[in-house]
Amino acid sequence: MDVMGDKATLFESGRFVHSSGRYEVLDAPRAEIPGTPETPETPLSPEAPDETTEAAEQAAEELRQRLAAEAGDIEAMSVLGAMLLRRGDLGGAEPHLRAATAAGDRAAANNLGVLLHQRGYADEAAGWWRIAAVAGSAAAAHALGRHHRERGDEPAAEYWLRQSAEQGHVLGAYALADLLDHRADTAAERWMRAAAERGHREAAYRLARALDRQVPRGGEPGADNGVSGGAGEGLLAEAEQWYRQAAARGHRRAALHLGAILEKRGELKEAGRWYLTSAKDGEPRAACALGFLLRDAGDTENAAVWWLRAAQEGDGNAANALGALHAERGETQTAERWYRAAMDAGDVNGAYNLGLLCAEQGRTTHAEQWYRRAAYAGHREAANALAILLLQGGDTTGAEPWFSKAAEAGSVDAAFNLGILYAGRGEERDALRWYERAAAAGHTEAALQVGIARLRDGDEQAAERHLRCAAGGGSAEAAYRLATVLDARRPRTSGHELGEAVHQKTECEEWYERAASQGHRRAQVRVGMLAAARGDVVEAARWYRVAAEAGSRNGAFNLGLLLAREGSEPEAAVWWTRAADAGHGRAALRLALVYARRGELVEGQRWADRAVALGPGEVAERAARLRDALGEELSA
Repeated sequence: MDVMGDKATLFESGRFVHSSGRYEVLDAPRAEIPGTPETPETPLSPEAPDETTEAAEQAAEELRQRLAAEAGDIEAMSVLGAMLLRRGDLGGAEPHLRAATAAGDRAAANNLGVLLHQRGYADEAAGWWRIAAVAGSAAAAHALGRHHRERGDEPAAEYWLRQSAEQGHVLGAYALADLLDHRADTAAERWMRAAAERGHREAAYRLARALDRQVPRGGEPGADNGVSGGAGEGLLAEAEQWYRQAAARGHRRAALHLGAILEKRGELKEAGRWYLTSAKDGEPRAACALGFLLRDAGDTENAAVWWLRAAQEGDGNAANALGALHAERGETQTAERWYRAAMDAGDVNGAYNLGLLCAEQGRTTHAEQWYRRAAYAGHREAANALAILLLQGGDTTGAEPWFSKAAEAGSVDAAFNLGILYAGRGEERDALRWYERAAAAGHTEAALQVGIARLRDGDEQAAERHLRCAAGGGSAEAAYRLATVLDARRPRTSGHELGEAVHQKTECEEWYERAASQGHRRAQVRVGMLAAARGDVVEAARWYRVAAEAGSRNGAFNLGLLLAREGSEPEAAVWWTRAADAGHGRAALRLALVYARRGELVEGQRWADRAVALGPGEVAERAARLRDALGEELSA
């Protein structure tokens, strides 16, 4: 069964993504180090310290800072307030932070703003952030900028975020990039890059996505990671670098996209590792993609495990894959359940696949219902399938608009089917227009129809071009017609006799042979004739016999000629009889002559009558003379 949406679709993340819902808590004035990574992110090589030892050290440090603060040490007040704030002891932290702020400690002013913000006093928090920011605190400028943005004051937000970013504050750079990106400002990339270079994983991911979107694609936008040209390769390489950085820091969507790039490049083992990493972190699209990777490797059991995990988390693509897997096993009820799950997850392919399943079971009414549902949702192949179903039911009027809708949406099959529909009405010009559209998209049979039309119009050059496309796509009829075009250009030579020296094969003979090997009967006869012309009697007989046994009357007649020349006239008569019964006039004349020579005049006269009726003219004339002669002999 054809399942739409066979690969995981990599959706882009939302534009307004913030790396953390928290504001930065500073330990002391010395702690305002530019480029300090945000707290929620995981370092590249984390080491888990002994919890008991760490708790004891923290308690000792807190006691030391508390004693110093009680002795009037401003820096100790600030540090102690920050420690208590991080621990969630807002009541304990506030007096220390206020005391340090009153003494002019800008880190304490920033942290007091964080504390007040956590208590819900956003405006008062902004006042303290402003004091700290004016004093040069990059963290406070970042917090103040975010405060203004949350209130819709973008000019003020940009001013303070720029102050923070220009001081090298990583969160400020990211927040500024996010704001500019929201406005589609080209300067966003500069600040996103600045944040990414300082280790901000969300910035690295979004920078990678921005670069990835600039890569020239070979097909539809965003369809894959194929590139065209050196510039595209450079952009993709840089995007991959940033995906790696973000993925290494635990960004699951970055790991998903990195896996997709590696899979496209054929590095399946590493792609699988990143898909696995992302899937274990809870990314259903990665679980789905991992399932396809395993299926392609022949491991359908483990593929089903990951598809199940993704489908249970709401991934419609994975649900479709499970449906297809169960449909292949003949478990139609289970397949239908998963297709419905895909549909419930918002994947329109689920309705289309339900239509396919019902159509295979002969449940035409239900198939039409599901095709129609998917088609109304914009599924072009469902629209094409619905049109075919209506056409099969005799509803040509109802089928045409669905073919048109599917074709306009890009369905190549629908464009070809429209060509057939118009051709059946005798509207050749409209038919050709749709055939040309389908042919341009690589439809083999459409290219054949365009080639035939161009031959009919006398445009041999255009005909040859389309016939080559169709023949290259596997059309036996196109290969045969292309061979006839090339054959007509060959210089005519004197007639060949059996036993002549073998000559080198021409291109037209190669195309005849390709069509013949695909079962094209006229091509088989022609290959036999060319072999006979080369003197290869055995090869000629083989192809004539293949064509004759497939029902070709010309093949049967020529095989008879070959057998008669080799002295096997009785067997030749058998094949001529088959050809004559199929309407071959020359075969009937040959039989009349055979029976006349044997003295079976009545049978000879009967076949002569048959030859007169079948023709063509020259044969009918000769057969009439033979018939009259046999009649005179019988009368005598």
